[in-house]
Amino acid sequence: MKKTIVIIATLLMAIPLATKAQTDVDLDPEWGGRISATVDKKLNRSLHIYLEEEARVDGNFGSFNRLQTTLGATYKLPAGVKLGLGYALIAPYSSANSAFKSVRHRLMLDASYSYRFGDWQLSLKERLQATYRTGDMNEYQNPRTALTLKSRLKVQYKGLRRLTPYAYLELRNTLNSPVISAYYNETTGEYFTSEGSLTGEAGWFLEGFSGAYVNRVRGCLGAEYRLDRRSRLEAYLLLDRVSDKQVDANAEGTKLKSYTREQGFVGQLCLGYSYSF
Repeated sequence: MKKTIVIIATLLMAIPLATKAQTDVDLDPEWGGRISATVDKKLNRSLHIYLEEEARVDGNFGSFNRLQTTLGATYKLPAGVKLGLGYALIAPYSSANSAFKSVRHRLMLDASYSYRFGDWQLSLKERLQATYRTGDMNEYQNPRTALTLKSRLKVQYKGLRRLTPYAYLELRNTLNSPVISAYYNETTGEYFTSEGSLTGEAGWFLEGFSGAYVNRVRGCLGAEYRLDRRSRLEAYLLLDRVSDKQVDANAEGTKLKSYTREQGFVGQLCLGYSYSF
């Protein structure tokens, strides 16, 4: 009888300590930067092709992040509508190993609309992108192909002779994040199938990759300066509020180690050069 009472009491104590699996982690603010060069070729009045090379640094400018090569095309339709198609080869860099990691392949589909009123121009752009990860990875933590929708509202002032200042607000929506069904027991430091449970079951953590949420809110202030008829220089500041869900599971998908939402501020100073012909 006493043994039964102890078991029941233990279960009752565990129930209030079992909470939803996701916990919030606040990250320290971080700064980084980008530098890029773009060549744009006009094939006719409507069709352009372009090639861009970009390098990024992060870790408060202390570490190299990636190289990214993008090839794309844009097509102008009547009434301020523009469509775009692009491919990017992303080469992430590991500072810890002093080597490039497995490359990523990204496909981008764009649709935008611009409206000019006086010296101002307002534009709305939607970008759907799919990023395929190569190499070894734990597919219980992330899908092999990440789907993202970016929505951007941009305003430009075109009343100056050479300088075009601008600002925009962008939302980045993750479309296929992991859906985790789990509870966390603060007493044992483990994840379980149901609230108050003391035993877990293999494979119950991941329900699929159908989660969608806004994982970045980005603000940008910048300006483009026309050097001559063909060349332009652009400087801009990116300010991001990031909220990423992170899953840490074993390779077999039978044990959930942690499920967190990392939140923080990221700033980037950026410089770009473009040549059109």
